[in-house]
Amino acid sequence: MKTPLCDFNIDEITALVEKFGQPKYRAKQLMRHISAYDSFDEYTDLPKNFIAQLEDEFTARPLTEVTRVTASDGAVRYLFKTESEDLIESVYLPHDYGNSVCVSCQVGCGMGCVFCASGKHGLVRNLSAGEILAQVLYIARDKKPVGGVNKIVMMGSGEPLANYDNTIKFIKLVNAPDGLNIGMRSISVSTCGLPDNILRLADDGISCTLSLSLHAATDVKRKQIMNIAQKYTVKQLVDALRSYFDKTGRRVILEYILIDGFNDTKSDVADIKDLLKGLCCHVNLIPLNPTDNCKLKPPTKKRAYAFCELLKAAGVSASVRRSMGSDVAGACGQLKNRTVESKAQSSKKS
Repeated sequence: MKTPLCDFNIDEITALVEKFGQPKYRAKQLMRHISAYDSFDEYTDLPKNFIAQLEDEFTARPLTEVTRVTASDGAVRYLFKTESEDLIESVYLPHDYGNSVCVSCQVGCGMGCVFCASGKHGLVRNLSAGEILAQVLYIARDKKPVGGVNKIVMMGSGEPLANYDNTIKFIKLVNAPDGLNIGMRSISVSTCGLPDNILRLADDGISCTLSLSLHAATDVKRKQIMNIAQKYTVKQLVDALRSYFDKTGRRVILEYILIDGFNDTKSDVADIKDLLKGLCCHVNLIPLNPTDNCKLKPPTKKRAYAFCELLKAAGVSASVRRSMGSDVAGACGQLKNRTVESKAQSSKKS
């Protein structure tokens, strides 16, 4: 399997250019092409012998589109196939304040949250920085006529901080002036809770928007829906978030999936208030997007907004997030799972 050319930063591209005996200025030229084009055939201003050398060792894009579905709200869910035949999903999310891409960072997920379709078949492997970046580059080009992409959300399949090195390299690649030049404030990283790596983020100079998938404010409840809670307490996680804020000055986000009758009661409001006291944060309430074979249910819209008002009355900054793509297998992993299962059914019939 060839290495994706989009795996490389400017220093690595410069070394590659020099290795092939090309003048140093070709490096920036090549970086521009990597960001803009899907095929070596489009690198028309580079010497043909250089392009041939690149084609022998590298791939321009490490994924191809398998299918896509478009929601009534304009969200587009893409299903991609990697060079190793793995399927991954990405989502384009149009907003008045900018267009976002939600990327996957792993094939599958090993975290095993009960409400999530991404981990249904477990973790297969980590994606490289270039495989993560390729999702953004493909969609940015596809959506260039309507403004391209100017925000990145690492909330697709996989746990970004469990694929730490590739996540950091991806963030630096997408942030680089010779790449897409998307600012740190426009990059969001979501984690289910790995406190040691939360602390590493700030030490490594990453000051993006950090989101913690909290979903319950007590260890007892969190253990019922998230396997990671067996290892780390909510106090450990919030302490790590405090440290991240102290080092970066960036307000953190608490993602909180609302599950009817489980974590949306008055006692949950009190638990959230106590847990987050003194933390510069915002609670993003997300009514559960039901996945296939999941028995959990979302609260009514009225109940979700009532819970939000109770939080705000208790002094907790909170809002209910607008859900996008729910009419087209909107939850992470659903399109992939349905595609795989459909093929399996077709194979059985044949």
